[in-house]
Amino acid sequence: MPPTPSFWLDRPTLVTGATGLVGSWLVRDLLAKRADVVCLIRDEAPRSELHRGGLIRQVRAARGDVCDLALLERVLGEYEIDTVIHLAAQTIVGIANLNPVSTLETNIRGTWSLLEACRRSPRVKQIVLASSDKAYGDHEHLPYAETAPLQGRHPYDVSKSCADLLAQSYACTYQSPVAITRCGNFYGGGDFNWNRIVPGTIRSILRGQRPVIRSDGLFVRDYFYVEDGAAAYMLLAEKLAAQPELRGEAFNFSLESQVTVLDLVNRITRIMDSSLQPEVLNQASHEIRRQYLSAEKARRMLGWNHQYSLDEGLRRTIDWYRNYFAEMDT
Repeated sequence: MPPTPSFWLDRPTLVTGATGLVGSWLVRDLLAKRADVVCLIRDEAPRSELHRGGLIRQVRAARGDVCDLALLERVLGEYEIDTVIHLAAQTIVGIANLNPVSTLETNIRGTWSLLEACRRSPRVKQIVLASSDKAYGDHEHLPYAETAPLQGRHPYDVSKSCADLLAQSYACTYQSPVAITRCGNFYGGGDFNWNRIVPGTIRSILRGQRPVIRSDGLFVRDYFYVEDGAAAYMLLAEKLAAQPELRGEAFNFSLESQVTVLDLVNRITRIMDSSLQPEVLNQASHEIRRQYLSAEKARRMLGWNHQYSLDEGLRRTIDWYRNYFAEMDT
């Protein structure tokens, strides 16, 4: 179900994490719907789609940290924000394992700071908060449904469990108009975290190098194309505006597929017509072995469905990186 142009027309919308993978594509879609976009930006990211695509010149940018409650209150007030889409987070599992404090600070404190600033704002009408399938932690029964308990154990997973529960708490206690997304592993053009399997594999093949798999290749994940993710966030904001009773609800967004890391790498090499074989390091630790989601609730309650199959999303992603590296070489 595509976003409704009339809903977004001139709507003051705050996006946190706008320089990230999903944030950049989301801003592009919001601008296409002629929303009045405000981006909270902490660090400069000149390679991000927000900058490379010239989107930064079409938005209003507030500089600062999502943990800064006073800053958030000022931004919500001065820009008269109506809708908030909260994506800002430290999203790399390996970094979370090595630097847990900074991850917990950004992902947990940043979330309660934003929710509290929104609670104090008389204008905010919708908040969409990005949780993750990692918030569920490790479960024997799969696929995850939204009723599964949130039981993260490792630093990144715990940070997402906590942020998710904070959103539910604000919805229950203060009637904050917040709804929650739990998506699979995002991939798409503009991801420069090369230790992630999709961009890392594509870059290796383009450079004639063997792709590297950190795990044993048998970890199961639910891969979700970034443009589908951006559309899902926008749809949820629209539905929350029309149905305030959705506050506090969480929704899985997923292709509902079980894909091993090795299968994903093989799909990429096939699409790129490469004969390179992956190097399997078997070094991954403190990660959940099997995860995939049920999106039945989102289909039933929101009328949502994905637009891109895994192969279609991978083709679009590969094309993006081909163009990117071609530009870098000229």
